[in-house]
Amino acid sequence: MAGHSKWANIQHRKGRQDKKRGKLFTKLIREITVAARIGGADQDSNPKLRAAVEKAKSQSMPKDNIERAIAKGSGGDEGSNLEEVLYEGYGPGGVAILIECLTDNRNRTVAEVRHALTKYGGNLGTEGSVAYLFQQIGLISMSDVEDPDNVMEIAIESGAEDIELNDDNSIDVLTAPTSFIDVKDSLDNENAKFEISEITMKALTEISIDRKNAESVLKLMDALEDLDDVQSVHSNAEISEDVIGALN
Repeated sequence: MAGHSKWANIQHRKGRQDKKRGKLFTKLIREITVAARIGGADQDSNPKLRAAVEKAKSQSMPKDNIERAIAKGSGGDEGSNLEEVLYEGYGPGGVAILIECLTDNRNRTVAEVRHALTKYGGNLGTEGSVAYLFQQIGLISMSDVEDPDNVMEIAIESGAEDIELNDDNSIDVLTAPTSFIDVKDSLDNENAKFEISEITMKALTEISIDRKNAESVLKLMDALEDLDDVQSVHSNAEISEDVIGALN
């Protein structure tokens, strides 16, 4: 147990991007549309779509927007030219960078990603160069938890793989991607605030970097997240709360 939730701190850093509500909604709609196109419109049988919808709800996307995105994806042509692409690279201090994209033009996207990496002291890597350093997980980060012991018990019984209780009674619950929905549903009735609820990538090992490189890494991640085709960015940099707070 130490301090506040590391995951929530990272989410707060991304809050500056979230303020650009129109761009955020556009990215979420594309994610929902592609998930519906690939796996169908039934959220019960399409966990990827369910996770995308949960993420959209956590960002207060209107229900009508979500339903239209699902209809577009399951209807056939809409979103059919979008494909998922994963780019791998390195940032300042040698940190690993994983960049998840949805694009209808790989040439445009890779050029924009390479430009951002180069601008902030990084470089694009080859396929497989850093992906092995990350693991896909379900993440539920909760604050204002009134009964941490009860929440942890429920999470464990519903299939959570790891639980982190922080000094401020916030809780981070980690799950396998296949168990994410079951664990999330089991915690929905608890009187707590969901800071994060999504399937994401976790670095298997983190590396420490100095403050100068840490600030450059955060600026690089912000620049990448600001690209229209980029859905999410992950790194294995260990960055202190003080550095994250200084850039907010």
